[in-house]
Amino acid sequence: MTMSLDKKEDIQTLALDFLAVAQQAAIASYPWVGKGKKNEADGAGTEAMRIRMNTIGMDGTIVIGEGELDEAPMLYIGEKVGTGVGPAVDIAVDPVEGTTLMSKGQDNSLTVIAVAERGHLLHAPDMYMKKIAVGPKAKGRISIEAPLTENILAVADALGKDVSEVTVMIQDRTRHHDLIQQVFEVGAKVKLFSDGDVTGAIATGIDEIDVDLLVGTGGAPEGVIAAAALRSLGGDFQAQLVCQNDEEFNRCVTMGLSDPGKILRMDDLVKSDSCFFVAAGITDGILLNGVRKKEGGAMLTHSFITIGGKGNYFQFIETRH
Repeated sequence: MTMSLDKKEDIQTLALDFLAVAQQAAIASYPWVGKGKKNEADGAGTEAMRIRMNTIGMDGTIVIGEGELDEAPMLYIGEKVGTGVGPAVDIAVDPVEGTTLMSKGQDNSLTVIAVAERGHLLHAPDMYMKKIAVGPKAKGRISIEAPLTENILAVADALGKDVSEVTVMIQDRTRHHDLIQQVFEVGAKVKLFSDGDVTGAIATGIDEIDVDLLVGTGGAPEGVIAAAALRSLGGDFQAQLVCQNDEEFNRCVTMGLSDPGKILRMDDLVKSDSCFFVAAGITDGILLNGVRKKEGGAMLTHSFITIGGKGNYFQFIETRH
C-alpha cells in the first residue's frame, strides 16, 4: 500500500531513516579513503546504501542514481527500493559525492541523498548544468540570466555586506575563468574548489560557513540534489541544462524535458516542500567532518539533515556506531 508524503511526522520519520542510510554508506566507503580506488569506494557505499534503504517502509523509486540499468547493477535509475508499503517517494542519491577527492584522501567527500514526494524531483539526465545558488537571506534576489556582477551586488545588498566581503564559490575549471575574473573585477572574494559542488551550494544556506553565492557549470544530477537541500533550507537555486550535442538534447526530450534550454527555477527542480536532504561526511570538509574510527572498533559519523517546510531548519548530528 502506498500513500502520499503529506504529513510532517511521516517526513520526519522517513528523514531519520535516510539519515541512517547515509551514515552506513559513509562508513562502508571509509576504508577506501586515500587508496586511489574510486570504483571500489563507490561500490562499497552503493551496496551499503541499497541494503539499508530496502528496510525502510516506503514505495521508493530511484530517479537520480548510479546510472541506467545497463550501467549500474544497483541504485540504477528507475529501481524500486524500500518495502513497497508506505509513502511514495522519488529518491536522488550520490553514495560518494567527490569520488576523486576521497580516493586521494582529500577533503569534502560525502554521501548525499535527496527525497521528495513522488513526481516532485526533476529527472535530470547526466549532463552539464549551469547553476546559481544562495541561502535564505538572498532568496528572490538572484537571476541566472543576469551577469555575475549584478548577482554579486544583489547578494551583497541582501546580506547587508560590503561587496568586498562577499564570497563566491566556483569550481576550479578552465571553463570558469571568465566567472572568476568577474568576481575579482567587482572586488568580491573567490573560494575555489576542485570537485563536488553539492557542498558549496549547501554552504550558502549556513551562516557559519563563509560562502554567499555558488555559480558555475557542473553535473545536472548533483544540481537537483543541491536544489532539494536548498529548498529545505529556504534558499534559492536556479539552473539551465547545457546540451553539448543532439544526443543530449534528444535525451532531455525523452526524459520529459520538452524545452531543454528552459531556465529552471526552484519549483521546476523540486516541486514542493514535501522533501528533505541528508548527508554524511566521508572525509573532513567545510560542511561535515569525516568518518572516525575509534578505539575498540566503534565508528563516529558526522551528519547533516534539513527538512522542507520548516524554514531555515537544519541539524548537525554526531553518531557513534
